[in-house]
Amino acid sequence: MENNVDTKVVVITGASSGIGEATARRLAKNGARVVLAARRVERLTSLAQEIRTAGGMAEAFAADVTSRADVEALTRFAIERFGRLDVLINNAGLMSIAPLSDVKVDEWDRMIDINIKGVLYGIAAALPVFQKQGSGHFINVASIAGHKVFAPGGTVYSGTKFAVRAISEGLRQEVGGSIRTTTISPGAIETELKLGTSHEASSEGLEQFYKVAIPSDTIARAIEYAISQPADVDINDIIVRPTVQEF
Repeated sequence: MENNVDTKVVVITGASSGIGEATARRLAKNGARVVLAARRVERLTSLAQEIRTAGGMAEAFAADVTSRADVEALTRFAIERFGRLDVLINNAGLMSIAPLSDVKVDEWDRMIDINIKGVLYGIAAALPVFQKQGSGHFINVASIAGHKVFAPGGTVYSGTKFAVRAISEGLRQEVGGSIRTTTISPGAIETELKLGTSHEASSEGLEQFYKVAIPSDTIARAIEYAISQPADVDINDIIVRPTVQEF
């Protein structure tokens, strides 16, 4: 397949670890110019330097996806640094698992802010750029929990990921003539996502669930596949999970 990743400018949120980090490494290795965004600046800076040392092109930018101003500044930075923006990967996410009866409203709010509003802020920042260019690609990271409610405990998390899928499909219908939209739904993937849970019993359950986890690069390969397609091909929905995973 033709390498349609080469020279593309790709912004990745949640790039300091897990899927974001693996995707940055893979895309940069294949010629993409990656802009890495997250709150943990030291990790971003180190990763960007590793990519540059290996011959790739990477820049780090401190950003919190719950801040619309940060996300707008991130897209401006990518364009100022590389002259354009081709792909936005809305990857930053939080999973806080607990029964609804525990009423962890602060955690619900945080998941809504990161998982839903963070994606919307990314769309709001990049869509005008893509429309002006006449091209662009949104890649939104949802979850298998956005296809089937992960309960008990994951009800609100599932709700946020169902929302990501709905937003992605609506976006595709509205702008799909020239702008591509891909939703990636990971199953059990080895990342720090499982560490976002404060509920002790739920955390123990996640430890068991994630024993079958497969590497983050698995999702990075799926993202690379979607980006690599010719401009007239839009890969809209990908589910990736371990072969042995039942949920």
